[in-house]
Amino acid sequence: MALSSEEKRRFLRALEEDEEFRLAVAGLLGLREILEELRELREGQGRLEERQMKLEERQMKLEERMLELEERMTDLEERQTRLEERQTELEERMLGLEERQTRLEEEMRETRRVLMVVSHRFGVLSETGFREGMRYVVEEALGAGKVERLRLRDEEGLVYGYPGEVEVDLLVRDGVHILVEVKSRVGAGDVAELGRVGRLYERLRGVRPRLVLLGGFIERGAWRAAERLGVELRPILRE
Repeated sequence: MALSSEEKRRFLRALEEDEEFRLAVAGLLGLREILEELRELREGQGRLEERQMKLEERQMKLEERMLELEERMTDLEERQTRLEERQTELEERMLGLEERQTRLEEEMRETRRVLMVVSHRFGVLSETGFREGMRYVVEEALGAGKVERLRLRDEEGLVYGYPGEVEVDLLVRDGVHILVEVKSRVGAGDVAELGRVGRLYERLRGVRPRLVLLGGFIERGAWRAAERLGVELRPILRE
């Protein structure tokens, strides 16, 4: 309700003259300000609560997503574990197959050696064919290197007792000269012959060679002769 001009003058005069009235009015005005501030505070608190609720909802959604991600990670880890187990099984199987293949290859090489030794022994395979077929055995026994067939002229008949040509396989590796002979059956006479070839080579070339004799069947006397003459005996066939 609006005040008239007279009422306004009387109101202002009362404020000036009546201290108690003036204090009462001032108290009312201050209470209104307090009430306004409280209302604003409540509205602000309401907005904060709404924001907090929204944040809590977002947090819940994030937690749900994190839980889903953890479940997916667990599933992926389980799959990876199964894949690793399968890979390990496959590697073990491959290793087993490789070992079987290695054994088969060794057995095939051993069978080939036996066939070649027996064939040469009974005249089915020539000396040249036997020697060529045994080249891989020489490589296994002595390592990598070029093997060449060497012809030496024996003018004094040191090897056979009369002048002639002597043939032997030569392998030079790391500066070492190796004379190699391969026979299907080795006796003491074969060992002695290679020993004489070694002396001939040393006389002609000025180099003392290493002597190696590979044999399919090695007689007992051959071992004694080899020990005395410094000849290395290598069995072609494995026991």
